[in-house]
Order: sequence, then C-alpha cells, then structure tokens
Amino acid sequence: MKSSINSLVALALTAFITTASVEAAESVSVSDLHANRIALGGKQVTITGTVIKVNNGIMRRNFIHLQDGTGSGDTDRVIFTSQQKVSVGDTVSGTGTVALDTDFTMGYFYPTLVEKATFEPTK
Repeated sequence: MKSSINSLVALALTAFITTASVEAAESVSVSDLHANRIALGGKQVTITGTVIKVNNGIMRRNFIHLQDGTGSGDTDRVIFTSQQKVSVGDTVSGTGTVALDTDFTMGYFYPTLVEKATFEPTK
C-alpha cells in the first residue's frame, strides 16, 4: 500500500512539474511585441521574420536582429540573444523570453530583448 501511495505522489509531482515548466509561446509580430512589451515581459514569444544582422560571441551569446515587415523606426526589429547561430537573410521563427530594460552597461541598453532564444527555419 505504501509503495502505491509513493508511486501516485511521484506521478502527481511529475505531472505538476512538467505542466508548470511548459509555457506555450505566444506568436506575435515585431510591432505587437513593442506595443505590448510591458504585458509580454517575462513571457515566451515567437516571432517569424528575416534575420537582418548577427553579432556572434558577444558576452557569451549571439545577438540576432529580426524583422517581419511590421514596426518602424526604432521598433522595426527585435533583438534576440541565443546560443544558436543563424545567418543574415535566413527566414526563421525565434522563440524566447521577453526581457525588459536590459542594461549590459557600457552603453548597451535594450528596452525590449528576447533572451535565450531558439530558432527554427521557416519556408
């Protein structure tokens, strides 16, 4: 009986941890991300677009600039950080966590940044 109870408790904890740690990413446009940055802060988002700039190996991460044709001026792109490498011109879907007001010092301040991103090629 005690073994059955322990098995049920372990199963329930596993289900809780798995459910709690999996957060579905919200698919948004570049302009929507900037317009709703406060509400999206700390949440997972996915943005599909074209890579327009890449800076690899900066502070042990890659900085990837993505545009999707929305937004304008200073909000025409989203900057992602990632361990993955992509190339300028690639069309990808990037998924990561929205970080607000990130200050890396030395003049590198990002009002909106998508961190720890993963990328998938799109067709």
